[in-house]
Formats: sequence, structure tokens, C-alpha cells
Amino acid sequence: MLTPSSNTVVEPWCMRMAQSRPDTNLHFGRVEVLQIDDDDRTDLQFQDDIMMNAFELLSHVRPDVIAWNGTAAAWLGVQRDRTLVDRIQKRTGYPAVTSMLAILEALAKLDVTRIGLVTPYKNGMQQRIIKNLADEGHSCVAERHFDITDNFAFGEVVPECIAQSARAVASDGAEAVVILCTNLAGAAIAQQVELETKIPVLDSVTLTFWGCLRAIGAETGSLAPWGPSVANLD
Repeated sequence: MLTPSSNTVVEPWCMRMAQSRPDTNLHFGRVEVLQIDDDDRTDLQFQDDIMMNAFELLSHVRPDVIAWNGTAAAWLGVQRDRTLVDRIQKRTGYPAVTSMLAILEALAKLDVTRIGLVTPYKNGMQQRIIKNLADEGHSCVAERHFDITDNFAFGEVVPECIAQSARAVASDGAEAVVILCTNLAGAAIAQQVELETKIPVLDSVTLTFWGCLRAIGAETGSLAPWGPSVANLD
């Protein structure tokens, strides 16, 4: 898995998810990302050459699958990730998944079009994400964002704050809640909020792990503590 350099959530939560899977080994790489704002400096952190070099280094461990555990395509456009997975496979010889593509796959399988969106970003970035999701057929009927730009600070948002936002968008008519950012600890609250609201809660980190397992034909039921609604999707 490749993730932003200032991310503090992906590795510990993925390791928790892997504990019940003795056949699964995780390996991580990082690409420099410090700020997420609605400007060119943010977008330049995700240059293709920089990311492809990082993916090639990860391929040296001969993985079954390579993942981009980041959500930049949410604002850059989902086609970027569709192109990215093709480029990774051509460059490394290994199949690839991304957070955004896994989330969209899960929404399709759940037959969800009306979503509630929770992110740490500023409003300008949030609006770009909402537009891109609409282009993919998913209407954002409610949203909450924490107005933060420091990527490290995303990981410091306490789980109860994430849970409160998830409950709020769930109560506004959403068919599912999407916690969109792999440096938000949405996995900590997904099961709890699902039980309370009776609608799916899709955490970006959990869905990336889910996408990896599906890509290699592995069972996904072990993810139920962090994503009950998607753990056993066919």
C-alpha cells in the first residue's frame, strides 16, 4: 500500500484489520503529502512520475496486489485512478486498486446513489469532490467537513467527532455515509454508527483493504468489525 507521508491512520488500522488474517502480510510505502487545499500546490504532490516510482519500489516485495491508499482522485477526478491502476499494472506486473475505486464499487453493489459525505477538507475542496461524485452518479444529499488543510492534523480528529458528523449526514436522507479520507479514523466508528443509523458507513481505509482482498479473490468477511455492510458483498 502506498499512502501519503504524513498519514498516521492507514498503517495502524490496516494492521488491526490484518490481525485475523494470518495469511496476509502488509507492506507500506509513502509519497510526500503535507497539505490538502484547493490549490495547485496540493495537486502537484500527486504527480504521476513521483507516484509511479513509489509503486515500483513497492513491487520489489512481489505483492499479490498494490493499493493507492489515498483519495486524491476524489477531487482530481476518478478517471485519474482508472488510468492509475492500468499504469501500475503495466509498470509492475501486479494488479492494483485504489481507495476511490473501491468506494465506488461498494456503492454500486449496495445500489446506493444518495450519499452523506464526511471529510476533513475545506469547502472549496469539498465542492470539487461533490461534483466529481455527482459525475459518477452519486448525489451528495448531506455533507460535513472539518475545514482543515494540514494532512497530519486529519489524523488527530477524534473518532467521536467523526461519528457525530456521520450521524448528522445519515439523518439528512443519505442512503450511505462515505468517510472520505484515508487519514480520518473512520474505521473506529463505522460499525457503531451503522448499528445506530441502519445505513452503510463506508470508511476509506477499510474499503481500500476490502478492494485489495477482492482483487486477489480472498474472502472479506473478516472486515465486518470495520465495515459490516460491505464485508460480505458478493
